[in-house]
Amino acid sequence: MKTLPQAPIGISADAERRWEENYRLVTQESGRLFLMAGDQKVEHLNDDFVGGTAADDDADPEHLFRIASAAPIGCFAAQLGLVARYGRDYPQIPYLLKLNSKTHLVKTAEQDPRSLQWQSMAQVHDFLRYSRIRVVGVGYTIYPGSVYEAEMLREAAQLVQDAHQLGLLAVIWAYPRGKAVGPREQDPHLIAGAAGLVACLGADFAKVNPPVDAKGKMDAKLLGEAVAAAGRTQVICAGGSETTAADFLQRLQDQLELGGTAGCATGRNVHQRSLPEAVRFCKAVHAIVVKGQTTEQASQLLEGPIQ
Repeated sequence: MKTLPQAPIGISADAERRWEENYRLVTQESGRLFLMAGDQKVEHLNDDFVGGTAADDDADPEHLFRIASAAPIGCFAAQLGLVARYGRDYPQIPYLLKLNSKTHLVKTAEQDPRSLQWQSMAQVHDFLRYSRIRVVGVGYTIYPGSVYEAEMLREAAQLVQDAHQLGLLAVIWAYPRGKAVGPREQDPHLIAGAAGLVACLGADFAKVNPPVDAKGKMDAKLLGEAVAAAGRTQVICAGGSETTAADFLQRLQDQLELGGTAGCATGRNVHQRSLPEAVRFCKAVHAIVVKGQTTEQASQLLEGPIQ
């Protein structure tokens, strides 16, 4: 078993034990996280679920839960309300509750992004007590550079501390965005700054967009600055827009090996596929993230059986 990070200090012995159990569960003893993102039901409304490359199955929210229950993911991130509706039928999924979200209708050109917490941690505590499903953590998005960043940072800091007191992991989505940021959202230095900011919040994982070079080209080696800035907070990359399985797997391996990241978080590239295709795709991602296999080895799983 790989040596895993120690629990944060300042929490009870019981909370520390639960945190360690949750960390082992979501990383499957590897120290790396494969997070399946379902929060796009709010973030992108129905744009990602109907039409285009989306499978017909994707129109039904339950498609997300079917995939998460059949695929070897680390955890499934979704809003508490959605989990409350479907979690009874899928209690075996490790859930990460996304506690803030906003739609994409108000563009940054109109107003700087502002996304505040939906549920209190007291409500999360009650949900943990009565739901009888496995909740492993909470998630929250911050937008450094927004004029509203102070509100989000305050909420995020309190959320991380409260989560740890409950023995839960805390994952922070960190996307520099706003008029002060402009077109520099994927600037390597700025993304590194955001990753370091997440470390200061005390989170366990920072979810960032992959940086691009001066020509707008993705380069996994540019992630090194963000990984260094985050320190003991692990960096995972957002999966981005839909792409071919082969391209996704190669990009993922580069991020892990060249960039030093600790996993990935992907939504569209998983749920827009039919159930059999999505499970095979997740098996391939799992092979790279958790098992440390090559893209060539993982690609063989794309054609294999579900079981």
